[in-house]
Amino acid sequence: MDVSIIMPVYNEAETVEPVLRAVREVYYGEIIVIDDGSTDDTAMVLSERDDILLIRHQENLGYGKSLIDGFQYARFIGIEHALTMDVDGQHEPQHIHEFLLAAVEGRADIVSGSRYLPESVAVGEVPPERREVNERVAAEIDRVTGWGLTDAFCGFKAYRLAALDGLTLTEPGYAFPMQLWAAAHKAGLKVMEMPVERIYFDHDRSFGEDLDDAEKRFAYYMRVWREALGEEAPA
Repeated sequence: MDVSIIMPVYNEAETVEPVLRAVREVYYGEIIVIDDGSTDDTAMVLSERDDILLIRHQENLGYGKSLIDGFQYARFIGIEHALTMDVDGQHEPQHIHEFLLAAVEGRADIVSGSRYLPESVAVGEVPPERREVNERVAAEIDRVTGWGLTDAFCGFKAYRLAALDGLTLTEPGYAFPMQLWAAAHKAGLKVMEMPVERIYFDHDRSFGEDLDDAEKRFAYYMRVWREALGEEAPA
């Protein structure tokens, strides 16, 4: 079974090693790590591991660009199904196999984790403005797609990679999921959600630049969403 885990990493020196160790306790296959120009000790930590495939950006190119490069490399080496997960400690490796199995069995082209399904267990409190933005975005996606999506931004996802081959995915930043959802809808892909834990410890984590402002972040997401759908932005 040609599967892989894809992990985008940026300045995660404190968490990347324990996360990789936890993943290796339950998963023994290919792991592709994309170091997006980290400026801390992430590169040194990763260089000490011989059980990963490492892509290193010389400068910070963005979360979306890291995922795109991960998808492309996975396809290049013959991977058919992949799971993406972050290394900040908010994703539980125990769900890896059930998500990959759902994709491999063809239950969906994209199997997306949701922190807001009734079965999702909460560990810590989500910053209110982040939850509000997520709810507003998910409602807009559902209005257009009818998927019943409850979580627009969970990074824990399994993919049938062949389904992504025809999609135009170019958004380098944090709005990459918006472009992905729009492209998936236009291509008629099947999407399903499965519950994951809602884990929040770092309420001060920054999106960078001025995207820490909730309204500016929402506007950025909506701009990318409309552009990907081929809609004109409201005047």
